[in-house]
Amino acid sequence: MAREEPLLAPRPSSDRSSIRNAEEEDALLTGERTHRHQQRSKWAFWKEIGLFAWALIATIAVIVLAVVYQHEASKNPESDSSWGPGGKPTGKRNLIFMVSDGMGPTSLTLTRNYRQYTEGLPIDNTLVLDQHIIGTSRTRSSSSLVTDSAAGATAFSCAHKSYNGAISVLPDHSPCGSVLEAAALAGYKTGLVVTTRITDATPACFASHVNMRQYEDRIAEQEIGEHPLGRVVDLIFGGGKCHFLPNTTEGSCRGDDRDLVEIAGEKGFHYLDSRKSFDSLNGGSEAKLPLLGLFADKDIPYEIDRRSQNEVYPSLEEMARTALKTLSQATADSDQGFFLMIEGSRIDHAGHGNDPAAQVHEVLAYDRAFAAVLEFLENDSTPGVVVSTSDHETGGLAAARQLHDDYPEYKWLPGVLANASHSSEYAEQVLNDYLSKQTSQSNQRAFAEELLKKALGVNDASADELDHLLKPHLPYRRAYVFADIISRRAQIGWSTHGHSAVDVNIYASSTRDAWRLVGNNENTDVGAFLADYLDVDIDAITKKLQSPKDWSWKPEVESSSTHNWMGDPLGEDIRTEGLDTYHGEFKRSLDSHLQGRDCGCGAQH
Repeated sequence: MAREEPLLAPRPSSDRSSIRNAEEEDALLTGERTHRHQQRSKWAFWKEIGLFAWALIATIAVIVLAVVYQHEASKNPESDSSWGPGGKPTGKRNLIFMVSDGMGPTSLTLTRNYRQYTEGLPIDNTLVLDQHIIGTSRTRSSSSLVTDSAAGATAFSCAHKSYNGAISVLPDHSPCGSVLEAAALAGYKTGLVVTTRITDATPACFASHVNMRQYEDRIAEQEIGEHPLGRVVDLIFGGGKCHFLPNTTEGSCRGDDRDLVEIAGEKGFHYLDSRKSFDSLNGGSEAKLPLLGLFADKDIPYEIDRRSQNEVYPSLEEMARTALKTLSQATADSDQGFFLMIEGSRIDHAGHGNDPAAQVHEVLAYDRAFAAVLEFLENDSTPGVVVSTSDHETGGLAAARQLHDDYPEYKWLPGVLANASHSSEYAEQVLNDYLSKQTSQSNQRAFAEELLKKALGVNDASADELDHLLKPHLPYRRAYVFADIISRRAQIGWSTHGHSAVDVNIYASSTRDAWRLVGNNENTDVGAFLADYLDVDIDAITKKLQSPKDWSWKPEVESSSTHNWMGDPLGEDIRTEGLDTYHGEFKRSLDSHLQGRDCGCGAQH
């Protein structure tokens, strides 16, 4: 007997059974037989064709829209999101670009630790710069992974890579327009404030063009207006007076008898050459443009030394505040704002000298200047931004040093630097002056020992260290010996007296102000940002510089070469593009490699 199935028991199913059941339902409802199976198959086929066509059309549309968007973005970069939440600025604006020459990430660590120690601050009390870091910059030049200041500043001023030694000149020896020149021709007021010679590499790159940075006489001429575009700088503060004085004058370092101070006066410059004349500006409220302030024959002294000569030399912060006030006042009724470049120049020199005591005071001075700029921007009625970075790191600085063969202790001692009252450069000058007059070895030894105590705070100089200091024919500067004496005691390490290839930090008033520089950037990206923020065309300036018929100035000596005004072209042995290879440099002796070699950076190597 067959077993009865429950009424709702599941039945075997198949594709055909489901179709059949549907047909039976249709027949019961309509009373007619149906051919649903055939109809459904046709509908499913055309439905699949429709879905496929729709997906294909949608995919093509997405691709086309993406291509159109990228094309439009490339034509109008300001239309994309690279400017951040606020978008690209419009209307009147100011831009302050600060360069901490030679300052790498370890410089900040060193200075932060030093300040916390000397001022008794908690560990979470940081520098102003620490609170405004937004990214990093890659620093290589067109000719080396290790750049110099000339190529580094050319990347900032022209937004192009060039060779070490190039002052706003491209690898093919043609000039490239700078952001300062473009700003000046667009109606902005412009300024340069530095603590080194105003003819040094970084300021030179914004207002001059020469094939090699050593042509400082020619740089000085261009900075006061003997330039293809005429005068492009309204305010100049710094050192380097010797390049403006005729060689018939005491203190001159020019190679000819041209008096650039007199020529600058004929061009309308108001000239300042002392602390008294600087103070007469009353913080900038009494200043009149154009303004040429040269406050030292060469470089303004290190901050650690300048602070005891405050009545002679203004500080970086004071020069920055006065420049900001002057330029703001000069543009109060203008449709355009100003562009100001401020350089903490001698951070680099402290690195070259491997002098940690000078280094921390230079960074502190720069931090104060950065804070002053932030204060100005907060209180000024015109929108503006400050961007700060370094052209490179100098010295290969490390907050660590292994003193002996056995495993090192984990420490560095900022208290050693706190005991120093002067730089190694200052101590060298004092000792050299004494040795030139005193020949008694015992007197020399006693003087050197006392100098170490007074200038560097070193009370335990060894006999070997004194012998080293007094060695008559050192293959390098005595300042290096002084610096090593204090560095060893503080357990600060250095890998070179030159530059390194480390990435350097980028700082800004806020990420909103400089959104495009957030993260890791090429140094040319910094230059491109400066030009874009001011909405100026540096490529147009480059074309103008390369077309003598468009110049407002003519060289004194006519030449068949259109670029002769930039100095002698480089020889074929000078690399302008591509990296060098290994040549067995480790075999070179210290004496032959270092003695008398001029790095072009303000220090003798």
